[in-house]
Amino acid sequence: MSNELNYLLSRAAKGLMSRREFVGRAGALGVSAAMASTLLASVARAEEPKKGGLLRAGMQGGESTNSLDPALAASEVPFAVNMLWGEMLVDVNAKGEIDYRIAEEISSSPDAKEWKFKIRKGVEFHDGKIVTADDVIATLKRHTDEKSQSGALGIVQGITEMTAEGDMVTLKLAAGNADLPFLMADYHLIIQPGGGVGAEAAGIGAGPYKVVTNEPGVRHTFAKHANYFDTTMGHADEVEIIVINDNTARTAALQAGQVHMINRVDPKIIELLKGAPGVSIEHVAGRGHYVFIMHCDKAPFDNNDLRMALKLSVNRQEMVDKILGGYGTIGNDFPINSAYPLFDDSIPQREYDVAAATEAYKKSGHDGSPIVLQVAAGAFPGAIEAAQLFQQSANAAGIPLEIKREPDDGYWSNVWNVAPFCASYWGGRPVQDQMYSTAYLSTADWNDTKFKDPAFDATLIAARAELDPVKRKAMYSDLANTLRDTGGLICPMFNDFVEAKREEVGGWAADPNGELMNGRALAKCWLNA
Repeated sequence: MSNELNYLLSRAAKGLMSRREFVGRAGALGVSAAMASTLLASVARAEEPKKGGLLRAGMQGGESTNSLDPALAASEVPFAVNMLWGEMLVDVNAKGEIDYRIAEEISSSPDAKEWKFKIRKGVEFHDGKIVTADDVIATLKRHTDEKSQSGALGIVQGITEMTAEGDMVTLKLAAGNADLPFLMADYHLIIQPGGGVGAEAAGIGAGPYKVVTNEPGVRHTFAKHANYFDTTMGHADEVEIIVINDNTARTAALQAGQVHMINRVDPKIIELLKGAPGVSIEHVAGRGHYVFIMHCDKAPFDNNDLRMALKLSVNRQEMVDKILGGYGTIGNDFPINSAYPLFDDSIPQREYDVAAATEAYKKSGHDGSPIVLQVAAGAFPGAIEAAQLFQQSANAAGIPLEIKREPDDGYWSNVWNVAPFCASYWGGRPVQDQMYSTAYLSTADWNDTKFKDPAFDATLIAARAELDPVKRKAMYSDLANTLRDTGGLICPMFNDFVEAKREEVGGWAADPNGELMNGRALAKCWLNA
């Protein structure tokens, strides 16, 4: 069978090509329609889930400071861990549609100010208790408490009233929000018994796997939840996440068969890894972005002229070429790209401009002392090299940018959202409101640029309630321009999610929502051998 026909079969098996398209393209290779149908049927049979075994992932993005409290999840390993033991009301599938989880029905009032979620009957927590509407209410209330330090604080603050009656949860909002179901898919909002109050990090949820071993920064093991409600997930008997922050060691573990999949493949070795026996590269474009963030409330970054000087001194195309190896696109200093509905592609692209950067720096009146950028290798793939490129281009404009390298362990608790200027990443969110509400609303706990603008907040809240897509798009355009010109975000690039897996892994499907099939790869995949 030709390589091209194998490629077409692979895409068809993953749902990336319709049957009609496959038959047509196979026909161009000289394959009859009958034979093409037979090949598709055989692939479908081969892709039937296999049960049992131990499925392992080697992952970057784990630290000794990690917690099982879903409110605190801030990097890739806690995200993947929590998606194994936890379930939200809803999720978002690879097509950008709502995937019903603990909720089985959703309805709203015409003005989108009142939403009802019908709770699925018989969903069981790992401790044997049945999930109730009261558990849902208690969970949401915990995340509205600023003391919880929840990454979902910004998106749940607009809920003014929560009630439970039988199997129905009713949420009333201060203003209408057509995107509320998507907000409920936030990975921090894992439903816990009693909301997790007093047992925030117990790791007891309703997900496909129970926590067995929890060694933050080292390894996490899980056993299948026998009474899990969804038969389409949880195929392996056991799963394990091994924290391997070093790129070389993580890749070597995959090649040696010690793990079945890895996240964050370094773009510099993609071509080399493509030739490794038994290994395949998987990548998908999405909403993820690699960034440098400045605290707008701390000197010298409280000076917008200085912030603009730094934004103008980034050679974005160079970073995409050298850091991403072309597996991504340039950013424009706001967190939205064409993967989002209602994206405004008419906003001018910010370019590297030495003269303009020099002028803005002089206008800022900065005293010439070193401007320190804190960065760790684990901030994002190629973060150190990206910072070095940034330093070179900024220095060319007379900006005294210096790099301070930080250890990976503790970076997300000690540096990110703490230091005034550092490297970071965002996986993106399904809708614009969620992205802006999580990271740029003045009151959001994860407002990591400390950007606070009452007019921005008012426009964001108004956009939630606006049901006219033309008017809503204009509001989102205003938000983007405000952040681009006055915010503390430097967004040089949107990254593809690039991962690798062993050939014996079945069930892999591209998902633009996040790394490792939006954190579900270990639950959705299986072992064919």
